[in-house]
Amino acid sequence: VQLVESGGGLVQPGWSLRLSCTASGSITGINTMAWYRQVPRNQRELVASVTRGGTTTYADSVKGRFTVSRTNARNTIDLQMNSLEPEDTAVYYCNLEDILRGTNYWGKGTRVTVSL
Repeated sequence: VQLVESGGGLVQPGWSLRLSCTASGSITGINTMAWYRQVPRNQRELVASVTRGGTTTYADSVKGRFTVSRTNARNTIDLQMNSLEPEDTAVYYCNLEDILRGTNYWGKGTRVTVSL
């Protein structure tokens, strides 16, 4: 299974970015896709997740600003990030948890920098 992210970049505070991730390979129908982020010296933290059924979960720090969505037919997950803050600066990783197989897959990450 491969996960490929796109959409990172450098933006100013208050701007928006949209991250996308596409999963390919042998994926079972029971899975959750998610976005995590990590800054140096910190653990990777969950930003948002979405099940195949559409149930979403968000970190408190992004609620009301970020929206996660997925397209099951194409195994894609998107993260619309609005009102970005400097604290959102991190490397963002796409994740797929194949629940049936008990396996986690990760993308290589895409960097988001929010700065003047």
